[in-house]
Formats: sequence, structure tokens, C-alpha cells
Amino acid sequence: MHYLSKITLFLVAALLSSVVMAFPFEVKEQLNGLHISIETMDLGDNLAAVSLYNYGEQEAQCSVRFKGGPQAPRLRKARVAVQERVNLTASFSNQIIRMRVQVTCRAVKQGN
Repeated sequence: MHYLSKITLFLVAALLSSVVMAFPFEVKEQLNGLHISIETMDLGDNLAAVSLYNYGEQEAQCSVRFKGGPQAPRLRKARVAVQERVNLTASFSNQIIRMRVQVTCRAVKQGN
């Protein structure tokens, strides 16, 4: 019975260590004077997310370019209202080792 407990403990530790391993993010931003908070999230082996929060006083039009290795980059666009949060995700067919993210935002002109 003691042997079985050791095996169970080893398997649980192995599973937890694979869950804890998150890929790193490199974030480049061009916010053009806007007040946008950027948060990155590793959602699994091949899924990345960026959360944008507009804490400024101008609505923003943002694009997020996800680059996760040799695959083609994924581009996501969103309009971020004042005091609102937008979540953007990108999925890749291969496991991500390092995620490079380029966030570009510009102010939305009144009437657009």
C-alpha cells in the first residue's frame, strides 16, 4: 500500500508541474498617449490571451498581434470604451514556447 501511495504522489506532482509551466510573454506596446492597461494570460499549451483595460478618458481602437513561434501571427482588433475591459485570444496549432505580443492603440475620433 505504501508503494501505491508513492506512485500516486509522484503522478500528482508530475501533473501539477506540467500545469505550472507557463510560457513567457514579451510585450511591446504603442499606446499613443492612451491610458490602457495590458495583462497577458497563458490559457494552456497553445492558447494565449491579452486583456486590455481603458482607464483613460478616450475610447481606443486597439490591435493585438500574437506571434507564437514559426506559425503565422494572429491579429485581433477591438474597440475599448472608457472604463471597459476587452479580452482577446489567439490559438496556435503547436505548443507555444514564448509568446510575443505587439499592442497598438489609437484614440477613436468623436463621431466614428
